Order: sequence, then structure tokens, then C-alpha cells
Amino acid sequence: MLNKLMRITLRYGLIGGVIAFILVIIMFYLGRHPLVVSPYLDFRILLFGIFVYFSLKEFRDYDQNGVLYFAQAMFGGFVVIFTLTSLASILIWLFGSVEPEFVSQYIEQVTTYVKGFSQEDIDRLGKDVYERNLAALPATNISRLAFTYFVQGLVLGFFVNIVLSVVVRRQPKTA
Repeated sequence: MLNKLMRITLRYGLIGGVIAFILVIIMFYLGRHPLVVSPYLDFRILLFGIFVYFSLKEFRDYDQNGVLYFAQAMFGGFVVIFTLTSLASILIWLFGSVEPEFVSQYIEQVTTYVKGFSQEDIDRLGKDVYERNLAALPATNISRLAFTYFVQGLVLGFFVNIVLSVVVRRQPKTA
């Protein structure tokens, strides 16, 4: 049973990772850096939802005779999210190593965004924190961006996984 769950969720995670990477590349070449998008508008939320849902549904309907426990769903969803996020992060790291504009465009767009803060926002954040973050931007590298993508993906995916694990689970019917 666990072997089938791993096989199905790894397959969906690998496919999702490639699609996530392709979307990152598309957004980058369209001029909107994919790592500057607000977390609640991140396309990964939709990707996680689609791939976790269909992997769990496939396992539940074809391998479990319509039964899926919450723990199985959480584990399977985690495998999808971890695989998807890991593969996409590695591919982003490789791409950023070959395409120097990926990092420089990120630095440029974030610097423009941060410099656009109002004085009220700077006061709320703290002048020291604001200046320290602005000064640290030029030192950003592809490893940091890939790691940030990975961590953000795990955090976003955790919440998506909880919701979908509740939605997709199905207990056996007692007579």
C-alpha cells in the first residue's frame, strides 16, 4: 500500500515540478520575476491543489477501493509537495546558474519595490531593518533564491495539503 502511494505521489510531484519550472521560466521571460509575486497570488497554490488532489484521488479510487485516511492523505500530499518543490528549486538553481539575468532582474525588481515604500511603511517596519534589507539585496545569489523558493513552497504546500487531505479523505463505511 505505501509503495503504491509513494509511486503515485512521486510521479505527480515530478510532473508538477517540471510544470512549475516551466511557469517560472515563462514568467521570467514575460518580464515579471516569478519570485517577486505575493505569496497569496503564487501559482504554486493552484499547482499544489491540482497535483495533490489528483494523486490522492487516484490512490483512493484505484488502489484503496474508495477509502483514504487522513494520515495517508497528509503523507501522500507531502510527498507531492516536497518532490514538486525540490525538483523546481533544483531546476531554478540550474537555470539561474546559466542565465545571470535571473538574479539581477530579481535584485532590480525587489529594489524598486522596496524603494517605493512609504515613510509610514518604513516606520512600521523599522528604519534599521529597512536599510539592512535594502543593503543586503545586491549580495543575493541563485542559491539563496532557490532555497527561498523551496522553503516558501513547503510552507504554502503545507496549508494546501491540510485542506485537501480533509476534502479527499474517505473513511470506510460501517454496516
